[in-house]
Amino acid sequence: MKNLKLLLVVAVIAGLVFIYETSRAEDVPGYGTSGHVEKIGDAAKGKVLFNDPKLGNGTTGKSCNSCHPNGRNLEHAGEKTAFNIMGKKQGSLEEAVNICIEMPLKGKAIDPKGQDMKDIVSYIKSLKK
Repeated sequence: MKNLKLLLVVAVIAGLVFIYETSRAEDVPGYGTSGHVEKIGDAAKGKVLFNDPKLGNGTTGKSCNSCHPNGRNLEHAGEKTAFNIMGKKQGSLEEAVNICIEMPLKGKAIDPKGQDMKDIVSYIKSLKK
C-alpha cells in the first residue's frame, strides 16, 4: 500500500512538472524572440491568431474569423498568387492578410516574414479542401 501511495505521489508530481514545463510559451520553439529557431509555420497557433481580435493591435474587436467564420471562403487562398481585397491588389497571401488587419481590424500590419505571419499562413493553407 505504501508503494502504491508513493507511486501515486511521484506520478502527480511528474504530471505537474510536465504541465509547467510545457505551458511556458517562451520555451516553445518558434515563439516570439526567445532565441529558439523559428519553425516554418504552426497551423494551430495560426488558428489562435486568426481568432484573436487583438491581432496587429486591432481596435474594432473583430478577428479574421469575424468575416471568415471557420475559414469560410479561404479554402483556396493558399493556392493563389494574387488577391483583390476591398479594391486593392495584393501580390501575396501575406499582403492580403495585412490588408485585412489594417482595414477591417483597424490594426497595424504584422511582419510579413515573422512567426505570427508564418503561423496564420500555415492555418489558411490548412483550410484547403
